[in-house]
Amino acid sequence: MSEQKDRELIFVFTGPDGSGRKTVADSVGTTLGITKVISYATRRPRPGEVNGQDYHFITPELYDQFDADGDFIESVTVNGNRYGLRGKDIAYSLKKGGSIYLILNHEGAHALKDMYGERVVRLFIYADRRTVQERQAQEGIDPDIIKSNLDQYETAIRYQPRCEHAFENYDLAHTVFEISNTLESYLERNLEERD
Repeated sequence: MSEQKDRELIFVFTGPDGSGRKTVADSVGTTLGITKVISYATRRPRPGEVNGQDYHFITPELYDQFDADGDFIESVTVNGNRYGLRGKDIAYSLKKGGSIYLILNHEGAHALKDMYGERVVRLFIYADRRTVQERQAQEGIDPDIIKSNLDQYETAIRYQPRCEHAFENYDLAHTVFEISNTLESYLERNLEERD
C-alpha cells in the first residue's frame, strides 16, 4: 500500500490577538496531523505558554545574533518585544513532513505570502472586540498588554480581505471542524476513517 505525501503547503493562521487563533490552529494541526513551525520571541512566556510549544523564548542577545546572521525571513517588534521566523525552520519542516502551519500576525502572514506565493493559504480567525478583550482578561494577560492589543485590533481586522479564508471564532469545536474540512480540500488526500 503506497502512502500519499501531503502537498507542501503553508497554512498561516492570523487575526487579532485574543481571537483564539492559537487554540484553533493547534487543534486543526493536531486533527489533520500537520507540523507546526514555531516563531522566536524575546518576551517572557505568558500564563499557560510553554517554551518550544508556543514560541522559542530566547534572549534579545541570541535574537540579535540570529538576525545578524540573516536567519530571520520575517522579524517584527510588537510592544517592545521582537518576534522572528527562521527560514530554515520552514524549509526543514516542509521537506520533512509536507504541509505545515504557523501562527503569525498580519505582517508575518503578508511576508510569507510575498515569499512563498500560492503555497501560502492565510486563514483569518476573528471575534468581536469585546470578546477578544474578555478572552485575554480570562487568560490573565497584563491589562497594559490587553490595551495595546486592542489598540491594534482595527489594524488586524483590516487584513481580513487579503486572506484566502476567514472564520468567526465563537464556538471552538465548530470553528475547528469548519477549518479542518476547508484544509482537507487543499491537502488532496483521502483520509480513512478509523474506529
